[in-house]
Amino acid sequence: SGCGKSTSIQLIERFYDPVAGAVLFDEVDARELNLRHLRSQISLAGQEPILFNYSIRENIAYGFEEATTAQIEDAARLANAHNFIVKLPAGYDTVVGERGSMLSGGQKQRIAIARAVIRNPKVLLLDEATSA
Repeated sequence: SGCGKSTSIQLIERFYDPVAGAVLFDEVDARELNLRHLRSQISLAGQEPILFNYSIRENIAYGFEEATTAQIEDAARLANAHNFIVKLPAGYDTVVGERGSMLSGGQKQRIAIARAVIRNPKVLLLDEATSA
């Protein structure tokens, strides 16, 4: 707590640049990289999972509309979410409610992690994403 994890993540994603020193990716200063390209290579599962009043399938695929059913289920398996999802009344088509109100804190975090891994990012950032 208070050791700078969130600040480090913000530096990696270039929400701001360091005043001194540099953030390097494969020995290249992050400031030399195209910002859009850099961010396309990074996925983040944050401290507070953000879920929408959509189905679990849509929440996992959010921002990656071309995701296939197989990719969605693979991401859920990687996030250790598949087993609880298939036990829900409508499985992957279960609507989670506003801010995921129909799910426990741990289930919401697993859905958020699945969303983060579905694009197969080169860099996966977990900001206390497993605290629940």
